[in-house]
Amino acid sequence: MWKEENNCLKATFVFKDFVEAFAFMSEVAFAAEKQKHHPNWSNVYNSVSFELNTHDAGNIVTEKDHRLAEAISAIYKKYQV
Repeated sequence: MWKEENNCLKATFVFKDFVEAFAFMSEVAFAAEKQKHHPNWSNVYNSVSFELNTHDAGNIVTEKDHRLAEAISAIYKKYQV
């Protein structure tokens, strides 16, 4: 699901509706805060898109981005029925 492109890890996740997408974003917010690594993301109705890179390292993909991507993917799995 994640792809590395233009010094970013990118992915888009789709949900059944806006409420489910927003609930997912809330969970991701807590995970990101816990890791002290915050995503660039956007939400349009039932989809949430991410571009992850590490600003402190010169806007490149680092292990911090891979760890956050893994956490985001794990959260998303909970929404797949």
